[in-house]
Amino acid sequence: MVRRTSGNRAADRTAVRGARRAEVRLPALDPWDGDALEPDGDYDGLEFRERDLTGQDARGARFMDCALTGCAVDGTALGRARVLDSVLTGLRGVGTQLAESAFRDVELVDARLGGAQMHGAVLERVVVRGGKIDFLNLREARLKDVVFESCVLVEPDFAGARLERVEFVDCALTGADFGNVALTDVDLRGAAPLEITRGLDRLSGAVVSTGQLLDLAPVLAAELGIRVEG
Repeated sequence: MVRRTSGNRAADRTAVRGARRAEVRLPALDPWDGDALEPDGDYDGLEFRERDLTGQDARGARFMDCALTGCAVDGTALGRARVLDSVLTGLRGVGTQLAESAFRDVELVDARLGGAQMHGAVLERVVVRGGKIDFLNLREARLKDVVFESCVLVEPDFAGARLERVEFVDCALTGADFGNVALTDVDLRGAAPLEITRGLDRLSGAVVSTGQLLDLAPVLAAELGIRVEG
């Protein structure tokens, strides 16, 4: 069910296919001079720096070759938005609405987010580096070539999601829900701690370390109805 790796380095390299990382190279950007985001807006080659986007409605908008730096996104409506070839740095906010959004070739750096709603979203070639994200809702989302690196994820919800070539590198993953997920080449070895509250029986397609497997054993036994005595 969970593939165990040996101490052989060559075996470790072939155990799981690594994610193709996003490599974003932004062109020269113009500062955004608007007052508010607009639904279905088209934002190309712009820099949003230290802007308060709280509560604004940008559903269906497209951001391409953009940089958002130090922006507040509390309750910002970005459902079905498309974020392409962009760098998002230092975003902060609670309840950001990103349902059914699409992120492709994106770097999300040092974010401080709580309760971000990304159910049904599509993430492809995305790097999430640094920062802390609490209660991230990725239910029914599709993640392909995604790297979570040096970040803290508190109670993320992956229920029903599909993950392919996803890596967790030097990050904390606590209270994760993997109920009914579909995993292909998902590398959990770099998650410390690794805490999964639901869906341990769905980890086929993931790789964990021997130590992680031992730590997960009590929860795994309980979820599978195995009695451990003596």
